[in-house]
Amino acid sequence: MILNAIEAGSGDPGLVLLHGLFGSARNFGAVQREFAKHRRTIALDLRNHGASPHETDMRYASMADDVLQTLTERSALPAVVLGHSMGGKAAMQLALRHPDAVTRLIVADIAPVPNPPNLLPVAEAMMALPLSPHMTRAQADEALAPAVPDVGMRAFLLQNLQLGATPGWRIGLTEIIGHFSDIEAWDAPAGVQYSGPTLVIAGAHSNYIKPEHRPIFRSLFPKARFVTLKNAGHWLHADNPSGFTGVVEAFLGGAR
Repeated sequence: MILNAIEAGSGDPGLVLLHGLFGSARNFGAVQREFAKHRRTIALDLRNHGASPHETDMRYASMADDVLQTLTERSALPAVVLGHSMGGKAAMQLALRHPDAVTRLIVADIAPVPNPPNLLPVAEAMMALPLSPHMTRAQADEALAPAVPDVGMRAFLLQNLQLGATPGWRIGLTEIIGHFSDIEAWDAPAGVQYSGPTLVIAGAHSNYIKPEHRPIFRSLFPKARFVTLKNAGHWLHADNPSGFTGVVEAFLGGAR
């Protein structure tokens, strides 16, 4: 599958940005502009997200193949690959399955382990949202509030809502809900490692990466280095964009 891409900057190796669940390439807007000052950057919409095609298969191996196919078409390999959350799992799969395609790996606030289906009710609430012609974003926000009380989370989710005479979700909710077990899973190929430089960034206020995950990381990524980003939760690049770009640029300093 060829994915929708937002590209900026120049210089090799390129930096590929992979978003998390319910996100899109646009989520990296501010940090991508910063990274693009120094190198070619390519932010991708993963399958069933943004402007990329919808597909029932949500396995990480398939997402990794999408990324590989898209970057091959753009003559952007090998590349530095940075993935956040769901995108981090896709990035890890790409590095493990196609190590020659990845010069350096950056994993943002996700571990190579199964995750609980905590966000499935959120997807179901989005699907159940009553959509009416010419409804406003404020009306949609109010309707979603009982199921998703966090204001910031609702604003993030509603970026996927296209308003107008026939409002609808850009995101493939049917496919995501129907294959949520694939999203929460981790199915690394057996007996493989990625031996390239690897940076794992955890949010100081997030519990997605736990101390007991470090041996698992090292078993798959023996050169993994770990950084905890201050003043950040799970959405690192949104909570502390300057700190996030600083950590990434320090790691990439030898890759320019």
